[in-house]
Amino acid sequence: MTSGKINPRLVFFGNERLVSGLEHTDTPVLKGLLKEGYDVVAIVSHHTESRSRNARPLEVAEIAKEHNIPLLLPSKPMEIYDALVELDADAAILVAYGRIIPQKIIDMFPAGIINVHPSLLPKYRGPTPIETPIAKNDTETGVSIMQLTSGMDEGPVYVQETIALTPHDTKFTVYESLVTKSADLLLQALPRILDGSLQPISQDNTKATYCQLLTKKDAFIDPLSLTASQVDAHVRAYLGFPGTRLILGSIEVILTRTHVSYTATELSVPCADDTFLAIDALKPLGKKEMPVKAFLAGYKSRL
Repeated sequence: MTSGKINPRLVFFGNERLVSGLEHTDTPVLKGLLKEGYDVVAIVSHHTESRSRNARPLEVAEIAKEHNIPLLLPSKPMEIYDALVELDADAAILVAYGRIIPQKIIDMFPAGIINVHPSLLPKYRGPTPIETPIAKNDTETGVSIMQLTSGMDEGPVYVQETIALTPHDTKFTVYESLVTKSADLLLQALPRILDGSLQPISQDNTKATYCQLLTKKDAFIDPLSLTASQVDAHVRAYLGFPGTRLILGSIEVILTRTHVSYTATELSVPCADDTFLAIDALKPLGKKEMPVKAFLAGYKSRL
């Protein structure tokens, strides 16, 4: 508590979709804040309306409606500056907001904006901190609870927690692990952050690394320039979007499940390390995912 109020007043920024292509989130951070009795006075998010039948509902909007919390969907944060001032909040919590927050807005909150970032900062600052360590075959990642500043993920860190990565993890399995850790870690630290007893520690900028926003171009790979392990990691890291695309014979496919093999298999791709990427499941463009045997039954003559 920072301003003498019985229940700290918080603004929530974001949608908790920490990875690209996520179909649904249970929003554990926002739900946890409400369960713990914090007074969430507004939810700020952004959502591009889509006519696609596959358009995903905005889960935080459903929570806003259920709890009668004002929902603000500005195209730019400064559009709601006056409305935020009137809310007189003690702090803000940010989880996957996807917009740059101007310093003027950060400064309006006595305890600042507390950001949940799914990496072990200063490693993997930027928009794809879950996908990147998987793609690089790292053995661990984690979550950082940090103080937001105007620089990209450069603010001082309150607490961190590490999780192990396995050779079988995908971005969705890692998301599930990290989002639960994030909620627990934030809720444990937040009372001490708000009363000032927990102070953040500056990051070592000399150790900072950055990850990039993914585009459709990132789906295309050249297996002969990568090891089988690297290609398999690409498949696991980029499931959903942007995916991993290859041309097999005359068919363009999206790989969805693979493994490294030291011999050619029923359907495999030679890679740079004299091993093979064995394909277990895939999607021909415009079709549903299918196991390799079903694919070969329908497409073998075109390979």
